[in-house]
Order: sequence, then structure tokens, then C-alpha cells
Amino acid sequence: MELNQLTAISPIDGRYGAKTAQLRAVFSEYGLMRRRVEVEVRWLQWLAQSPAVTGLPELVPAAERELDMIVAEFSVTDAARVKEIETTTNHDVKAVEYFIREKLSANQVLRVYTPFIHFACTSEDINNLSHGLMLKTARDEHLYPALADILDALCALAARWAALPMLARTHGQPASPTTLGKELALFVHRLRQQLERFREVAILGKLNGATGNFNAHLSARPELDWPEQSRRFVETLGLTPNPHSAQIEPHDYKAEYFHALSRINTILLDLCRDLWGYIALDYFHLQPVAGEVGSSTMPHKVNPIDFENAEGNLGLANALLGFMADQLPVSRWQRDLTDSTVTRNMGTALAHCLLACQACLKGLGKLEANTERLRADLNDNPEVLAEAVQTMMRRRGIEDSYEQLKALTRGQRITLESLRNFINTLELPPQDKAALSQLEPADYIGNAAAQTTQIIAVWKGD
Repeated sequence: MELNQLTAISPIDGRYGAKTAQLRAVFSEYGLMRRRVEVEVRWLQWLAQSPAVTGLPELVPAAERELDMIVAEFSVTDAARVKEIETTTNHDVKAVEYFIREKLSANQVLRVYTPFIHFACTSEDINNLSHGLMLKTARDEHLYPALADILDALCALAARWAALPMLARTHGQPASPTTLGKELALFVHRLRQQLERFREVAILGKLNGATGNFNAHLSARPELDWPEQSRRFVETLGLTPNPHSAQIEPHDYKAEYFHALSRINTILLDLCRDLWGYIALDYFHLQPVAGEVGSSTMPHKVNPIDFENAEGNLGLANALLGFMADQLPVSRWQRDLTDSTVTRNMGTALAHCLLACQACLKGLGKLEANTERLRADLNDNPEVLAEAVQTMMRRRGIEDSYEQLKALTRGQRITLESLRNFINTLELPPQDKAALSQLEPADYIGNAAAQTTQIIAVWKGD
């Protein structure tokens, strides 16, 4: 059966293939090969250009351009050739080395450099740097922009509804009012903090040989400062050097990366569930999309499918991210191959993250506040003003203020009129009685609107 989006086993490449296509060049087998070719070629160029390394001919501009083209023009056809070589080598990194050797051998200018391909490297020198470049690209060019779009959308909605009163619900029960905008802005505040931590995760790389001791390097050129050469080379790739390792870079930064992303996903999941609940309470209307169907039998339905889709993908992503964060830092002695299988699934986890972001953003775009329902819910629960009344009583030194309001309101439905009658019986100054009697649930929102403005300003850098 021909492999296409309809026959793919994974929905990442099947049902959702169009939505995750941007990650194919990053995490596919082709994407990994492309990064391996890049690392191998850049190391060769580094050796040829370094004054400390002698024995290679000077890398003239024409040779430099030819090497750059091997990286820049690496194609799916090239990847197929690597795969063909691998059928003989049964080793994926060695197949890349032989592919580059073919390229150089066929070029009169480059042929002289062939002995220095993969010089003093173990396959994990190439792999760990390739994985680092893949994760850096995914974060900087795909995940961060997608998450920033969600924060921008939340900010727009929060600003729009910054002062729109809403009944809060603690333990699912009516509580002191807030505003719709402030509740959305809280997610901006939480996501911004975790997004900053995600961006700050240092993506590490190492190039130090078969067991991390520069054995081959020093046997060939013992007089060179190979740790310094390695450090500087890793930095040219935009990665942070890890100076100490065994054969593998120990993956601790990957665990940090995955944990940071998982925390972001957890906050997004919390957002999706809250919005789902508010939609169920009819605090939001969902704008219908022409042509969409909400149910195969109930034509009236407009379901919160985007938030449900996001929730499912966030759960899948976090399951994979959690497993990888637990598994990857554990290796038998200097190296075993369990990490190879696991790292090949990094793209699957991050694709689920991307799908969740897209679904969440789509759902946010459909939200419309139901101001009538919000107002009605506030008016139906005047008992939430009991907090304000008993706090004023405390201020004036009235004993048992909490207990008096508890007796009046706990587990009971009261009216605004009965609450005002109670206020009139209190030994309070006339101005206090007047202020409390004029208070309605929609007025009792504290500084929610101001907090909303502050949160938005921090995200926008104002």
C-alpha cells in the first residue's frame, strides 16, 4: 500500500499531516540526516580553517563554497542515497560519512580533504550536535512563535473584557466576583513565566570522542588544546558546550527542555478545561463556522471541539515528554542504544505540542462573551457580597462579624434586598451603610481590571 496521509499509521503524518508539515524538515529522517551532514561538513571546515590544525590544505574560497553547497542543497534525493549506503553499512552515521566522501571524491577541489571527514569523531559527536540543532530550531522557529500567538490572542481578549464582571467559582461554588479579562490574563502571566524558562534552557553539545576523553584527538595531535577547539566549534553551531561527558552528551538538558515544555502544556491544558467549563456555563458563545457540523444528528450544536482537541494533544505530548525526560538521562555505563530510539520520537512529542497550540488558538478565535448570562449569574448570587459586609464590620470592631454573615448566607440563597435589610440593622456609620447598600455583585471586582492591564503590559514589554 502506498504511503500517504490516508495510509499513514500516525495521525501526525496522516490526519494532521498538513498541520504538522512544518516540522518534517526538522524531525524527519531526512531532517536528521541533513543536520548530520551539516555537522560533519562544519567540523571539516573548522579543522581546515583552524591555524592550530596543520596537515590540511588551505580551504580556498572555491572549496568553501562547494562544501557549503553540500549542506545548503542537501535534498530528499541525497537522503535516499544515504539510506542506500546504510543498507550496506548498517550504521546510519557512517552512511552519512560515506555520502560526504562520495561528494568530495567526485570533486577535484575537495578530494584532498576526504581523509579528514569524521576526523576523531564518534557517531555520538555528530548525533548530539544534530539533535541540539533540531531542538533549537523547533523551539525558536516553531514552538515559541506558536505559543506567542496564543499569548497575543489571550491578551487581546483580556484587554477587551478587562472590566467585564464575572462570578468567580472556587470549588465550583459562587465566590467573590472577578472579571473575564483578568481570568484570561492570569494564563498570560503563567504562560509568560514558563515560556521564558523554556527559552532559557541551554541546548548543549559535545565533541570529545568515543568516551569523552579526546583519546583519538590527542593521539594524532597531542600538542593541541582539543577541549578549547571543541568548545569553540560547538559555539559556532549556536549551542552551549558541555565540556564533560562519556560517549554521549548525557541528555540532562533535554530533560530540562522537555520538563519546561511540559509545564507550558499543563497550563494550556488548564486553560482549555476552564474555557470548556465556561462555555458549558454559557459564559461564552462559540461563533459558528460556515459549513461546519457540530453533531451528526443534532443540528443545533456548536461544540468546543478545538479545546477538546488541544486537550487530547497536550495529554499525548506530556506523556511522551515525561517518558523521554525520565528515560534519556539514564544510560548503561558509557553508552547504550536506548536513547537512539527515544530521540527519534522527539518530533512526535513536539508535533502534538504544535497541534495543541493550533487548536487552542483556533478556539480562542471563536469566543464571544455572553454578557447577559454573565450579568444574570452575578445578580442571582448576591450572597457573594457577604465578604464585603463582614470585612466592613471587622473594620468597625463589630464582634462575630464572620459568624453573623455565615448564619445569614451559608448554604442559603438570599436576595439583594434581604442583604440590604441586614446591613441596615448593623451598628455602622451611615456612610458605611450607604456604601454597602449601593454595592452590587458586578461592582465588587477589586482591582481585577488593573491587574489585567499590568499583565498585558509585561507581556508586550510596555
